[in-house]
Amino acid sequence: MSASALSARALAVARGGRPVIAGLDLALPAGRWTAVVGPNGAGKTTLLMGLAGLLPCQGEVRWLGQLPRDLGTRGRGRLLSWLGQGEEGAAADLLAHDVVMLGRLPHQGWLAAPSAPDRAAVEEAMRRTGCWDWRHRALGELSGGERQRVLLSRALAVQAPLLLMDEPLAHLDPPHQADWLHLVRAHVATGGTVVSVLHDLNMALQADALVLIDQGQIHHQGATDDPATHRALEAVFDQRVAVCGVDASWVVLPAQRAR
Repeated sequence: MSASALSARALAVARGGRPVIAGLDLALPAGRWTAVVGPNGAGKTTLLMGLAGLLPCQGEVRWLGQLPRDLGTRGRGRLLSWLGQGEEGAAADLLAHDVVMLGRLPHQGWLAAPSAPDRAAVEEAMRRTGCWDWRHRALGELSGGERQRVLLSRALAVQAPLLLMDEPLAHLDPPHQADWLHLVRAHVATGGTVVSVLHDLNMALQADALVLIDQGQIHHQGATDDPATHRALEAVFDQRVAVCGVDASWVVLPAQRAR
């Protein structure tokens, strides 16, 4: 069995003074893609931000067996890369290339100019996401899907083994969602770990494993091809969806209701 890439023990996270995650234990395997799904307001984003160290929390979180506080700022930045929701606002006036270069900050000395490896990592990331051709355009001039690809490039440019993404498919059309899937698979194939919060249940079923969360608690954790996971997925959405087999894969459809 794979070692844990991310683990939490007695994790508790509050937002706005309201407990969202309470006393949660979780272990996510290294070298795998885990999708976190659940109903609206279940605590998915809060859980991911707690694991990433972006919200104050109680309990213990470890990244690849290490306590984040022991890694230092640059060490944390090199180990874990984050792609969140609504992050483009503060960077709207920056050129797309400069936004992606922000992902290289953990690799640079204080006030140091970007190095040749930094520039190479940025170009590689932008070419992989198909946004290299508009590297000299301001982020705010781009469409929603184009901005999302720039932000994905920034996350990839970090070259961190742990990649956490909250709703990474926002604004992406189906072809670019397929491109995102290939990028995730490539990261995992090289030994990296991906954890993503997704609303698209069909895309989530492409992951190696699901974590189903409801009311701030883990409802189920298991492989995406496990019938028990399918039953738990249907249950957490109140039997309003059904998991169906199509050829060698699985899809989620609206459940048929009795008339």
